[in-house]
Amino acid sequence: MGRIVSRSLLKTPVAMFIFNRPDVTARVFAEVRRAQPRQLFLVSDGARSERPDEQHKVSLTRELVTDVDWDCDVKTLFADQNMGCKARVSSGLAWVFEQVEDAIILEDDCLPHPSFFGYCQELLDRYRDDERIGAISGNNFQDGTSRTPYSYYFSKYFHCWGWASWRRTWENFDLDFETWPSFRDQGGLSTVADSPTESWYWQRLFDEQYSGNTKVSSWAYPWLYSAWAQNALTILPDVNLISNIGFSGGGTHCTDPDSKFADMEVHDIGALEHPEMIFRSVAADRFSFGRNYYRDSISRRARRICQQIFVGAGSAVT
Repeated sequence: MGRIVSRSLLKTPVAMFIFNRPDVTARVFAEVRRAQPRQLFLVSDGARSERPDEQHKVSLTRELVTDVDWDCDVKTLFADQNMGCKARVSSGLAWVFEQVEDAIILEDDCLPHPSFFGYCQELLDRYRDDERIGAISGNNFQDGTSRTPYSYYFSKYFHCWGWASWRRTWENFDLDFETWPSFRDQGGLSTVADSPTESWYWQRLFDEQYSGNTKVSSWAYPWLYSAWAQNALTILPDVNLISNIGFSGGGTHCTDPDSKFADMEVHDIGALEHPEMIFRSVAADRFSFGRNYYRDSISRRARRICQQIFVGAGSAVT
């Protein structure tokens, strides 16, 4: 058996971000209930005014997660109006870290393996005062390749499908990329990127985020940039601990049910074996960029171009 935290031992607060999907939320909340944290923060966005049927789903989802049947201090932050993903998550995180020093964060479609909670709690305690570490993630996107003889490794890449962090990291969060021009112009990316292509990719993306000329409104890009600006690493497990079950519909950013990232298998991480030294896995980071960022973005663009071609061809025929 792996390291499933005893119901009486999960002292780390859990923050759960929900919206309008009671089906996937119920599965994630079942794992939170199984872990039985002593403190639970619930953050919800409001229904969109242009979708009159959405209020019922939002209300149903809120009712589901407030049905707490264990000894737990529950706090809620439920928006009356729709704020959007970026504003709701970032303001919710601010609210959480105003009240606690650390927290485990789950969104409504991020289904954790039971050992995820103990993994986060142990590492939050171990690296609490080590500012080289900015966050702990439950994601492993290395396609089965082990990157370490230990239970986890260190990466420059932050993955947000089930994670944990501290107030000290949040205090450096640059939501609006205010420091980005200075970081960019002083060659900051050259200290992070492993190739000119990678530097070009992230400069283009962060420039778009800074200017607001982007279709992707996400809090996760500012978090990643903030980590790089502070030279902070993310801990990633050598096995995957989180399955994103939200690709089937209703999600903001994850909408392709055939994605390789949909419904990934999760594994028991077991008793943690800690690395003796702290340095990032360049091999893992290069793989992540080449396979999960750069190539994936090219594939998405190719699909969009093909769709435009076929739609245009169809229009021409008709």
